[in-house]
Parts: sequence; structure tokens; C-alpha cells
Amino acid sequence: MTLQHHDHRHDRQICDQCIFDTDLHHFERDVIEASHWHIVLVDFWADWCGPCHALTPVLKRVIPTYDGRVRLAKVETDEGENMKLAGRYGCRGFPTVLLFKDGEERARFHSARPEHFVREFIEAHL
Repeated sequence: MTLQHHDHRHDRQICDQCIFDTDLHHFERDVIEASHWHIVLVDFWADWCGPCHALTPVLKRVIPTYDGRVRLAKVETDEGENMKLAGRYGCRGFPTVLLFKDGEERARFHSARPEHFVREFIEAHL
């Protein structure tokens, strides 16, 4: 998966540039490198996780409202070697959302959260 330049004609729509899947092998490029250009949230989730399914629509509503300044990388922890990635970042439960900026993790939260919480979480780092 490659990140593309954001097309501002689609600011309010969920687009591949704003919300995308990544994995252990593409994480460095998709998240760490990309976080030098814009904030990247990483949602570590699992298909069997009820709170993960509750958080996903909240994130899908919030992310497009930031006009490309915030991206969301989704990591399905049960696919391939992604649990190694979750372990690297000390994810003990799901969902765990990490915020990356300038190549570093700056903040995180766990569990499903309401929209106002997610917005405040992001706003604190813009």
C-alpha cells in the first residue's frame, strides 16, 4: 500500500488516502515516515473485538473532517505477523489507538470512545 497525496475535492469522504490498512511489513513507510507530513493514528483492532467494532464508525466519521491533516492506519492484529507489531508497541488490549507525529508515538488511548473524546485527543496534537 502506498500513501497518496490528499485530494481536497474529497475532504469529507472516506478515502484511501485518509483511512487505510497497513501491516508489519509496511508500517515504517505507512506510519512512521508518513507521520512527518501529517498525524497518523494507528488503530490496532481485532475482528472478534466488540469495542473495536464500536470505535470504527467513530473514527470513520472523525478522520475525514481534518482535511488530510490526520490519517488513520488500521492494523488487524490477527492477520499475518501483525501481532508482533502490536507487541512492539505494548498493546495489551484492543482497540488500542496510537497517535504518531514526527516519526514518534505521542499519545494513545484504549477501548471504544465517543466522538468528542477522539476529537479532543486529536486536537491536543495538531
